[in-house]
Amino acid sequence: MRVEPSGLYAIADADVLRARGISLEDFAQGLRAAGVGLVQYRDKGASPQEVLRAAGVLREVMAGSGCRLIMNDRADLAVLAGFDGVHVGQRDLLPEDARRVVGTSRWVGVSTHSDEQVRAAESSCADYVAIGPVFSTETKVDAECVVGLDGVRRARALTTKPLVAIGGITRTNARSVIDAGADSVAVISGLFAAGESVEKVARDFIELLR
Repeated sequence: MRVEPSGLYAIADADVLRARGISLEDFAQGLRAAGVGLVQYRDKGASPQEVLRAAGVLREVMAGSGCRLIMNDRADLAVLAGFDGVHVGQRDLLPEDARRVVGTSRWVGVSTHSDEQVRAAESSCADYVAIGPVFSTETKVDAECVVGLDGVRRARALTTKPLVAIGGITRTNARSVIDAGADSVAVISGLFAAGESVEKVARDFIELLR
């Protein structure tokens, strides 16, 4: 892998942002100000045109910051948006198929939820492996069973690829996930806290994960 994901992997989830009344531009500005180096854009329900418009906003805000941008699910849109990679789930493209679309210069990440899936990801062309949900989460209505910190430890033992942990991760438990073997934590709802800016919360995560 060209550069390993480490520390905070922020996810800009369109549904979460809408529910909280926060624009993608404002959210991205907060991440940029905090110095976040890896951001995934996720919008499960939008049309390709809508996704590309949002991707343009994210790309413009992050321009020149060195932040890598990842598209959820859609390898074709990752290329069209000029993003740095794509992240696929178990019901999406296989990593090898995603690789054919995005080429060798972009990242391909894959979600896993079991030891068997981690083993498959390890033998695939994926650049990094995501494991989760580590803790319970309300972000995904069809979330898999919680794997816990033991699941992170098992995943670490099963793959030599960079390991991203996701699911219910907050400032309170983030360090324990890294200590269990994850290289990075992907955070969605945990980036929001009453009375605190996204920039402040993201900075806290970055400091905790050093």
